[in-house]
Amino acid sequence: MTATRPSLDERLGKHPHLRERFESILAIVEDATSTIDLADEAERLAIIEVRQLGAAMLHEWARTKESQKSTEIGATENSAIRNGKKNSIGAQHSAQ
Repeated sequence: MTATRPSLDERLGKHPHLRERFESILAIVEDATSTIDLADEAERLAIIEVRQLGAAMLHEWARTKESQKSTEIGATENSAIRNGKKNSIGAQHSAQ
């Protein structure tokens, strides 16, 4: 059985800020209210939205990385505790 990749909709469901940004970009493309009459205006709005998308993307990336690193550190610490490893070699006896 092969694993299937989740749909774009499912993936965006996990990242509401990114979904919001893509919705805003699509609103410019669709211009349902016919408020954008000039290409310059559409371009200006698109640039703003793409910048905001980039900021949201970096925020989500950082949040994911932080969570991954936290999990890795926790797993490493738990492994060391389970294995009973010590960092010290103990007290050394002096030769007399």
